[in-house]
Amino acid sequence: MIWLIIAAGLVSLAMTAGLRRYALSRSLLDIPNARSSHTLPTPRGGGLAFVITFLGALLALGWSGVVPAPMLVGLLGAGGLVALIGFMDDHGHIAARWRLLGHFVAAAWGLYWLGGMPALSLFGVQLDIAWLSAILGAFYLVWLLNLYNFMDGIDGIASIEAISVCLGGCLLYWITGNTQAIWLPLLLAATVAGFLVWNFPPAKIFMGDAGSGFLGIVLGLLALQAAWINPLLFWGWLILLGVFVVDATFTLGRRLLRGEKIYEAHRSHAYQYASRQYGSHLPVSLAVAAINLAWLLPVAIAVLLLKLDGALGTLVAYVPLTLLAINYRAGKCE
Repeated sequence: MIWLIIAAGLVSLAMTAGLRRYALSRSLLDIPNARSSHTLPTPRGGGLAFVITFLGALLALGWSGVVPAPMLVGLLGAGGLVALIGFMDDHGHIAARWRLLGHFVAAAWGLYWLGGMPALSLFGVQLDIAWLSAILGAFYLVWLLNLYNFMDGIDGIASIEAISVCLGGCLLYWITGNTQAIWLPLLLAATVAGFLVWNFPPAKIFMGDAGSGFLGIVLGLLALQAAWINPLLFWGWLILLGVFVVDATFTLGRRLLRGEKIYEAHRSHAYQYASRQYGSHLPVSLAVAAINLAWLLPVAIAVLLLKLDGALGTLVAYVPLTLLAINYRAGKCE
C-alpha cells in the first residue's frame, strides 16, 4: 500500500507540471490586484493535480478493501462536487448563493454516507440529538471548506497546512492503535506534497478554488471519520486545524461586525498582515508548520492520552492562536 501512496505523490508532482504548462499556454493566470498578496501573474488551477490523483488512488484503496464503501462514496461525491464548483468558479464566475448551495449539497452527501455526525461531548454536555447534529455537521463542513479557500492567500500555506494536519492525524491514529485509518490522510499528504513542490514559496502555480475547497471538505470528512472511531480523535483533528480555523473565524467575525460583505476579496487575515510585515510568504508558511508541530500536535496528543475534555482541550489550543491573530491585526481595516 505504501507504494501506491508514493506513486500518487509522484503522479501529483508530474501532473502539476503539466497543468502549469497548460495554464501558461492558455493564459490562465492569477493577475495581481489591490487585494492580492502576490506581485507577479501566476498560473492557477494546479490543485486539480492532487484532486484527480487523490480521487483516483482512493478508488484503488476502495477496490482493495482498505477504505470502506460508505467513506469511499462520501469522499468521491462530496470532494468531487466541491472541486467541480471550484473549477467552474476558477474559469468563470458562479454567484455566491449558488456556490453555497452546492457546498451544502456536498456536505449533506458526505454526512449521509458517513452516517451523520456522531454524538460528541461539549464541556461535559452530550450532543446526541440527530437533527441538531446533522445541522451542526453541515455547517461545520461548509465553513471548513470555505475557510480553507479564504486561507489560501499566500504561497505554500494551504499545502503546508494540509500536509502537517494529515501527518499529525496519522500520528494520532498510530498512538491510539487505530492504524487502519492512517491510509487516507497519508494519501492526501502525499498528493498535496507533490503539488507543494511547485507551490512552495515563491510559488510557480496556485491551487485555485478547486483545490482549496476540496482540501477543506476532505479534511472535514476525515475528522468526522475519526469521530466515529473515537470522539476524542475528532477534537484532535480540530485542534490540528487550529491555525486556519482561528484566523479565518476571527477575521470573519470582525468583518461581519463592520457590515462588510464576507465573500468579497480582502487582505485582512492575520497571515496576510504577517506576510506583508516580514516582506515574504516563506516565514509565515513555515511558521504555520512550526505551530502545528510544536504546539497543536502536543495538545492534541495530550487530549487523547490523558482523555481530557475535547472541547476544553480545543479551547486551550486556540487561546494562543487568538492572541496571535489579534497581534497580527486579523480582520482589521487595511
